[in-house]
Amino acid sequence: PYVALKKVFKWLIISFLIFIVVLAVVVASKQNTKYDAPYPKIAISTDSAVLARGEYLVYGPGHCADCHGKVDMIDAKERGDIVPLEGGFTFILPVGKVHTPNITPDVETGIGKYKTEELARALRYGVKPNGSVLIDFMPFHNTSDEDLSAIFSYLKTMQPVKHKVPEHEWNMLGYIVKAFAIKPVGPDGEVVKSIQPDTTIAYGKYLANSVANCRGCHTNRDLKTGAFIGPDFAGGFQMESPLDPANYACVTPNITPDPETGRMIGWTEETFITRFRSGKAIKHSAMPWGPFKRMSDNDLKAIFRYLQTIKPVKNKIDKTFIELKNA
Repeated sequence: PYVALKKVFKWLIISFLIFIVVLAVVVASKQNTKYDAPYPKIAISTDSAVLARGEYLVYGPGHCADCHGKVDMIDAKERGDIVPLEGGFTFILPVGKVHTPNITPDVETGIGKYKTEELARALRYGVKPNGSVLIDFMPFHNTSDEDLSAIFSYLKTMQPVKHKVPEHEWNMLGYIVKAFAIKPVGPDGEVVKSIQPDTTIAYGKYLANSVANCRGCHTNRDLKTGAFIGPDFAGGFQMESPLDPANYACVTPNITPDPETGRMIGWTEETFITRFRSGKAIKHSAMPWGPFKRMSDNDLKAIFRYLQTIKPVKNKIDKTFIELKNA
């Protein structure tokens, strides 16, 4: 019996080692998997109204500066200032370190080396210019053609900044997740060519889901893949502090109209607008309060009106600010 058991144990070890080797080979072979997706036909314009719309989206509701803005200009970003979009902010995730790219039109280190349709495909379909997958943390899959046109037209007018950002630093889990779990994410339904800014519920839905990313942060998500894993707008997504990610984090509140656990129960439009004009209340919050300060009253009204119509979800968030060392 002892000899037989020893043989079984030996073959178990050999089988396990073979499995590890095969897994390593498969994971390595899938790191540069290429995906196909359409190239949206997005026009570039020099019209002043289009450029003004682009600047508003980039530095306002689209809050590009919060992730892509110059890293050491924290105070300026919190004021909502126009800062260089040279990238370099690091997200420390379970899968490794993800560095935001330089989105100025520099041809060596920024997006100046790419065609507009390549950049538009990345935002809409989650496929990078080189064909690899883009982790799904940006909300622009259903952004209208006209708004994408405004965004890219404006970015092309910016001062190029030569700033090389490191490649993402995947850990072992990251390589495995990238090989098997991260897939391109595209539009949910038909993408509109244009949408009229106003104070309607429909426009609020557009902003909350396809520009300002309210759903993206106020819905619980898997930080390994970016996938949504909780009810829409019900909160519960833990986001580490942009200032001290090792020690502090914030959990997004429930912003559905649930009468017991919804954060905004009893709020009026005026309350909502005033809160956005007030800026950051928690030092370690990852919410882009600076860019959101720049949003117009009408856009804020539209978002507020839309949020009153979404499905109420009972989800009590006990603490929105967490000291990780005590958690």
